[in-house]
Formats: sequence, C-alpha cells, structure tokens
Amino acid sequence: MKNFVVKTIANAGALAVAIWLISDITLEGGSTGRKALTLILVALLFGLVNFLVKPVVQLLTFPLFILTLGLITLVVNALMLLLTSWLAGVFDLSFHVEGFWTAVLGALIISVVSWALNMVLPDED
Repeated sequence: MKNFVVKTIANAGALAVAIWLISDITLEGGSTGRKALTLILVALLFGLVNFLVKPVVQLLTFPLFILTLGLITLVVNALMLLLTSWLAGVFDLSFHVEGFWTAVLGALIISVVSWALNMVLPDED
C-alpha cells in the first residue's frame, strides 16, 4: 500500500512539473485545494492507464522496440499521456494535453521527473 501511495505522489509531482513547464498541458480549477485534488485524481488515472494499458501496447509494439532500440518508449508514453487526458475529460477532470508533440515533450518531462522522485522517495511495502 505504501508503494502505491509513493508512486501516486511521484506521478502527481511529475505531472505538476510538466504542467508548470509546458503551456499546452493545462490543469484548471478554482482554488489551490481543488487543483491539488484534481492533480491527485489525474495522477491516479495516469497510474491506472500505465498499469493496465501500457503493457498491452508494449507487447503489441515489441518489434518496434527492438527496431528503434527502445526509442518508441517515448511515443508509447506520449500516447498514455494523451489517453489520460482523454479519460480526464470523460471523468470531467480539468486536465488537458493539447496535441501529440506536446504529449511527447510532456512524456519526456514526466519520465525524467518520476524517475528522479522514485529514486528519492522510499518504496518499501
């Protein structure tokens, strides 16, 4: 359970950095508390997408992983971010990613920041 909380906090922090750095990734809302709650919910949604959908996509695109020496991972991560943005719209969360190239840059930032946060935060259960 502790590992799940740590990963959710790391995802929320990584998403917050991407929102802060890229103007086309937006999180809207009224108060700071409302934005924080929306960010946590989007982080949970992003974690769920990465847990359920990403392995299937990676399995289906395995030949591309070999062919591109793993660089297709960035495209897969961008697609997961776009899927999270779409699902956030379905669940009426005010998180939006505008376009594929914005998602690629956002996925790169999120990957680096979440890697760094997972190195710093404890992860034992």
